[in-house]
Amino acid sequence: MKKLLVIELSGDWVFEHRGDDVLPVAALEQELDGSVFEVEESSLTGLVLLVKDEGAGEAQLRASVLNIFRKLYPDEEGESILTVRLKEYSIDAPADGAEEPAAGGSGREGERAREEEESGANKTAAVLCEIDALVGAAEFKALAAEIAKLAPAVIGRKTYDVLFHQSYLFSVGEGYGLTTGLGLLAKLFSALGLAKMHRRPVIEVRLDAFEESKEPFEDAERALNNGDKEQVRILCIDISEWMEKTDDRRFKQFLKTAEKHAEEFILVFRVPFVDKDVLAGIQYSLNDLLSVRSVSFPPFGEEEIEACAGKELARYGFSVSADAWNYFHERIGEEKSDGKFYGLNTVRKVVRELVYKKQLNEIDKADPDEVIRINDTRALCASPFAAPLSAMEQLDALVGSEQIKDKLQEIIAQIELSVRANASERPCIHMRFLGNPGTGKTTVARIIGRILKEKGILRVGGFFEYSGRDFCGRYVGETAPKTASICRDAYGSVLFIDEAYSLYRGKGSDWDYGKEAIDTLIAEMENHRNDFVVIMAGYTEDMEKLMEGNLGLASRMPYAIEFPNFTRDQLHEIFVSMVKAKFAYEEGLFEASRAYFARLGDEVLAAKDFSNARFVRNLFERCWAKAAMRCQLNKEEKVVLTEDDFERAAAEKEFTFNTVKKTRMGF
Repeated sequence: MKKLLVIELSGDWVFEHRGDDVLPVAALEQELDGSVFEVEESSLTGLVLLVKDEGAGEAQLRASVLNIFRKLYPDEEGESILTVRLKEYSIDAPADGAEEPAAGGSGREGERAREEEESGANKTAAVLCEIDALVGAAEFKALAAEIAKLAPAVIGRKTYDVLFHQSYLFSVGEGYGLTTGLGLLAKLFSALGLAKMHRRPVIEVRLDAFEESKEPFEDAERALNNGDKEQVRILCIDISEWMEKTDDRRFKQFLKTAEKHAEEFILVFRVPFVDKDVLAGIQYSLNDLLSVRSVSFPPFGEEEIEACAGKELARYGFSVSADAWNYFHERIGEEKSDGKFYGLNTVRKVVRELVYKKQLNEIDKADPDEVIRINDTRALCASPFAAPLSAMEQLDALVGSEQIKDKLQEIIAQIELSVRANASERPCIHMRFLGNPGTGKTTVARIIGRILKEKGILRVGGFFEYSGRDFCGRYVGETAPKTASICRDAYGSVLFIDEAYSLYRGKGSDWDYGKEAIDTLIAEMENHRNDFVVIMAGYTEDMEKLMEGNLGLASRMPYAIEFPNFTRDQLHEIFVSMVKAKFAYEEGLFEASRAYFARLGDEVLAAKDFSNARFVRNLFERCWAKAAMRCQLNKEEKVVLTEDDFERAAAEKEFTFNTVKKTRMGF
């Protein structure tokens, strides 16, 4: 005879212990006597154990398991939480073939019914644990708990149609859990016994913008027409392109079609994460034909990003030291700075980069380090905000920074004075940086964050860089929360907005989301004036127009710092510093470069599109490329920059400038 001991824990009790370092089943398994038991199966709420001791009886085995439980959970009443049953059957016969009396004397049929009921409860607890483990998504978690609470009444009264005519409106950005949430919702309906779900339970379709030559509802209607009441699916329809047209006749007709298939599908409509008022308006319009519940998935803050990254790193067997997170967030800030951030997907990408580099660094070590440390996360950053020099020393080292440094010291002195005086309101420290491209605006803004951190004025001193149009959403209601989220990330730090004038289209322009972004920025700059610094940068004339058109913005940005174009000597000095920082060089290189910059005409330096230090960097990198190619062809191990490398780089089209030659008239 083969003996199996089946241990079942209360699903609700397991759910209450979801935050334990070790989940209950795993804790039990660790304490089992290996000479008596061998684990055959395990789940979130149960164990199936092979009993090695043929002489052990059910009472003895049950007492053994209860003693382990009481040791682990001395304050709990084990008998009400733990069910222990012994199954015995011939080794030659399948377990299901053994006829055994059930505890209640109801025979095999009663046993199966009880097992199915317990299995359903355990599956429900497991799914609720998965949902509760999601980062953020508070409204989705509340919805799941509500459905679980309602399920017994729906099943008992057979009011399934009431539940299935309830639709959902998810407001969620890309990468913030839409597909995961849909999958968990399907698992929850199945575990609760509310529906038999299709083996592929989720369909996602997107309504395209209306075009005369294309039917935008075609894919969604095809999915609806393939529905089956016996195998229910979740149908998620992205209506982002129709957010402003939900009262359109064609859209209403589509909703009527969707309503007819409500018992074949759990309908979920998706829009981007938008302002609550806008979401309420969309919900109100959908409610004309359907009962709709709105559920928002807010973007992640720093704590939530840390939670996501920590979970991902734990999957790979790594932990993180507390001081390493600043650079991790700096790297995430770099990912966000192009206006494209995909939530958990981007966090996972950065984690994979981090793990790859960590393993590469540890591969030759006898005792590999499984802790992600500050040097590991610093290596991820393109421009880490910490450096060996102090912030003021970095500013001093910049070419042509004398006037800028004097202005900044004046501003910082005023702020420090108000802090020392415990003034109720600090002076507003948001700034405007005016000047052409490549004049150092971004570099100085990054350093300012560090200066204000060192002076105790900013908490973090980080740096977040965006262009003006990055604040604008694609749909009505998307811009304000997007702008607020960007500002929230930058609390305690510097928010640098390049080409800020692109937010303003002029007084006579049509409605543009830039105005909404500016209004939200003004509110954030006022409400958090002591906790972050907004620096707007751009061409002098364009920035003046921006301020003239937005008096509220101008009054909150009292400091304007001019960044003049670099002189020929300063451009050459920048080139020399770039070379000396990276390479060896031959005599004659700097004579050639000095002569080149001296030949640049006034019309070149004064041109609006001349990129100053950016131009110098491009020339330096082209010179580097010429030297690298030469060394590769000649099989030279060390790269040394030469006068010839420079001359060949400077001869390329983008670095040559035509000069007008005067020709002599005569015979």
